[in-house]
Amino acid sequence: MTVAAQVTKPLRVLVSEGNSTSAREAITILGLSGHLVEVCDPSPWCLARFSRFVRKFHHCPGLRDDPAGFLRFVERLLIARHFDVLLPTHEQGFLFARVQERLADRVGLALPGFANYRIAHGKAGFSRLLDQLSLPQPATRIVTSEAELVAAIGFPCVVKTSIGTASRGVWFVRNERDLEGALRALNASGAFEGEVLVQDLVSGATEKAQAVFCRGRLLGFHVYRQIAAGAGGGEAIKQGVERPRTRAMLAAIGEELAWHGALSVDTILPDDDAMPLLIDCNPRLVEPMSAYLAGVDLVGLLLKVSLGETPQAVANGRAGVRTHLAMQALLGRASRGGTRREMLGECGRLFAGSGAYTDSTEELTPVRLDWLSAVPLSMLAMVLLAAPKRAASLARSGWGAHLLDRTSIRQIESDDFYKGSSSVP
Repeated sequence: MTVAAQVTKPLRVLVSEGNSTSAREAITILGLSGHLVEVCDPSPWCLARFSRFVRKFHHCPGLRDDPAGFLRFVERLLIARHFDVLLPTHEQGFLFARVQERLADRVGLALPGFANYRIAHGKAGFSRLLDQLSLPQPATRIVTSEAELVAAIGFPCVVKTSIGTASRGVWFVRNERDLEGALRALNASGAFEGEVLVQDLVSGATEKAQAVFCRGRLLGFHVYRQIAAGAGGGEAIKQGVERPRTRAMLAAIGEELAWHGALSVDTILPDDDAMPLLIDCNPRLVEPMSAYLAGVDLVGLLLKVSLGETPQAVANGRAGVRTHLAMQALLGRASRGGTRREMLGECGRLFAGSGAYTDSTEELTPVRLDWLSAVPLSMLAMVLLAAPKRAASLARSGWGAHLLDRTSIRQIESDDFYKGSSSVP
């Protein structure tokens, strides 16, 4: 495990949301490193509320429903309370990249230019970038209507809206029935107002790579493989792997976009000797505790870049380090039809560190390091033991007001938003 460097002067860090697993893990790393952490989130019961490392919680407007109000709240907070770094851990980076010129004098912030952020944030833009760089991806068609989608379909395939995170806007289409369901959902959501991707479905192991860049130069890198799935496509058990080809591809993407800050990609490997295929991109760190436990502190690097420093590149995270997320493991077991007896067995294996959890370290709710994290984990376990079928609704509860949708994205992109959301005096 990485030994957190005790800072001579703790940094005051404002984390932009507290409900994602990525934010919760970043908070643990910040706390272990001795930094002073405050969090803003629209949910008073977000995951970050259950951490001893959070010194103060700020209840804010939701990014999705009121992006201008969220921005005003953050700007007033930056004026009222001194912060060294503003750390966007999820889609708040889209908003901050749009207005970063007026935030730059108030707080440290590591983000690329807005045009390049948009490329990485949208699946269609990212797919076009891969074609431009001749980087491998599954065969992809981009469509803008139901008729074009039907014409582009070949079973099996994956249909994706260009905008969507946490597995929102993704359908696995293996037959006509799946296609009908996907079309109903796409039409109901107005997805054809934008772009929709149709990709060939490729079987293989899924992996996530994440890195920190400084003005286009890759500084730190880690990649892990999904060993067991949780709910909604998330990872329940992970294991670090060595992927020099993935590193080279991510470095090429970061250089092309002059990336500044954190950047992550998802890949799929048909087999261990195959070239990884790039299937998704996230302009942020995704659950950085895996990298931290494998020996590379990407959050610490991101803080230095945010402060305007140019750190030296560090070694990759170690391969073979296994980690897990107990909450995802329980949700995954329940969502796959687990009975109460099976749920009780899963709880026992997690508690004892046995079975699939042998030699694995908990990364989301590290009770021994942060006793308050036991609260949401215990509550989830009790709910699922009583009613395993509630797993699907509980998993969807993370898709909240701290995320963007098509409407809020249009608002942020508009000239009226930029001019109308004037900087707080």
